[in-house]
Amino acid sequence: MSKEKFITLKTTAVPLPVENIDTDQIIPARFLKATTREGFGENLFRDWRYDSESNPNPEFVLNNTAYKGKILVAGKNFGCGSSREHAAWALYDYGFRVVISSFFADIFKNNALNNALLPLQVSDTFLSKVFKTIEENSSAEIEVNLESQSVTLPDGASEKFEINPYKKACLMNGYDDIDYLLSLRDEIKEFDLTHA
Repeated sequence: MSKEKFITLKTTAVPLPVENIDTDQIIPARFLKATTREGFGENLFRDWRYDSESNPNPEFVLNNTAYKGKILVAGKNFGCGSSREHAAWALYDYGFRVVISSFFADIFKNNALNNALLPLQVSDTFLSKVFKTIEENSSAEIEVNLESQSVTLPDGASEKFEINPYKKACLMNGYDDIDYLLSLRDEIKEFDLTHA
């Protein structure tokens, strides 16, 4: 299923300065019954967002109206724990398109990229600057430029990030793996004709 194209994104961000956030915290196991990607956003960080009576926890950042946007900024080692793809589904379904952290678990990183969610890894120093920027101004907009592989803060501070070239092409074109192969059908046909 192809998704929206990702070239640049300029938006406010939601700060979650917690390290070692695992996939069970992102989407608790009891909500993994569905097999489609939709509907998981309502249970994103469920046990942190709500109390045992299902009342919103006023202390949790997603319940704070001062913070909104399509970027989640998280502490180091985001997405550790189990390999559930539902964690990426929940983040995307909630509305996030980018997660910024100084380290991602490998399986989460791959699941995110496969589901049009950009796991943007920055240095610890730059991550601290991002948190400070949001703390000082919750309306500050962060710009992510996938083409130039850079993330820029309102004061001009910027850092480059790495991404697999294949996954970059998929995100920029709104492709999943099948869409990508279909986009190469003429080249495949030509190769087949010349190597028959």
